[in-house]
Amino acid sequence: MATSAMSHDQDTIQAEIHIAAPPDRVFQALTDPRQLMQWWGQKGMYHPTDWKGDVRPGGAWRCDGASDTDGSPYNVSGEYVEVEPPRLVSYTWIASWSGPLKTVVRWELESSPGGTRVRLSHSGFAAAPPALQPHYQGWQRVIAWMQAFIEKGETVETRPASAPAPRT
Repeated sequence: MATSAMSHDQDTIQAEIHIAAPPDRVFQALTDPRQLMQWWGQKGMYHPTDWKGDVRPGGAWRCDGASDTDGSPYNVSGEYVEVEPPRLVSYTWIASWSGPLKTVVRWELESSPGGTRVRLSHSGFAAAPPALQPHYQGWQRVIAWMQAFIEKGETVETRPASAPAPRT
């Protein structure tokens, strides 16, 4: 189970989890658009419809998707900032539901006994504190989805449906 927290200044979300797989496998799940399409989302909430990524510093990425509650489209996009396989990937994050807010997501992967310690940091919310809580809740789901995909092969299609919730 992941541990997560929001900073007191309401700028940053931090989370940590252990995944029973080597860092290279976790890095692939975080950067390969084909794999991201398989695990990011849940029936009853939202799902991606297209995912593209040029995984290199300065390379663009974009996820298009749809809400499962009303079919409305969404997108999240940005640019890779740091790419150091298999230990680090960071990118900017601009979500269609958050207006012009531009934040930074950073994943640090460290080999640990029996797998990988995964640390997530999502920063840049000081300019828009109301966006912090929904993203905090969303990242808790996303980290659990990634863990279930890597450890058990669970996908959006095989994961049990959920009641609708805010997107992240």
